[in-house]
Amino acid sequence: MPLTNHVESHFTAGDTARDVVIGMADGLTVPFALAAGLSGAISSTSIVVTAGIAEIAAGSIAMGLGGYLAARSDTEHYQSELRREHEEIKTKPDAEKAEVEEVLLDFGLTSEQAAPIVESLSKNPEAWVRFMMRFELGLEEPDPKRAPRSAGTIALAYIVGGLIPLSPYFFFAKAAEALPWSVGVTLTALAAFGAVKGRFTGVSPIKAGLQTVCVGGIAAAAAFQIAKWVG
Repeated sequence: MPLTNHVESHFTAGDTARDVVIGMADGLTVPFALAAGLSGAISSTSIVVTAGIAEIAAGSIAMGLGGYLAARSDTEHYQSELRREHEEIKTKPDAEKAEVEEVLLDFGLTSEQAAPIVESLSKNPEAWVRFMMRFELGLEEPDPKRAPRSAGTIALAYIVGGLIPLSPYFFFAKAAEALPWSVGVTLTALAAFGAVKGRFTGVSPIKAGLQTVCVGGIAAAAAFQIAKWVG
């Protein structure tokens, strides 16, 4: 009987892809809504461009800082739990052994099958702690360089996303003329971005694209209408 290669397709881009998604999603949506809203209240594209660039600068810094703080919090939480586990295997080893056995029983092992594994882990403190961190607490050790990389990735993705809806305003004198082009390029970008995100996260690209377009479109339409009412 011929052997067939077993190929598994998993999403492995991980944290960097998540950061790109966070930055790009907000970058496409927020400046788009701002530009659309201003287009409903003023006619000069120079004001839209100035406000849009200011928003992109502020938004990218805020989003990047948020990503940095989130990654730092993950690292600090992991280190805190790591210290606690090291302390617990020294001060209450019997309780920690019972927790290891409980984890193994959850995986379908019997007490007799779990016993030698528990005993083996208890003789290797580092392996014991790693086991508890991963299987009891569900924590993976964060990359120590993740915080600055996350901040930079999110900020850059926000800038790239934000320039897309703003770009038509560089080529027209009147905001009303630039708005349809901004709508067109942004909705196209949102659809493409949503489809790519869906492809990597296991969601139908068409469904993901439509969802992203709807979110961005609703935000821009609401901002435009509110600006019209206020103006």
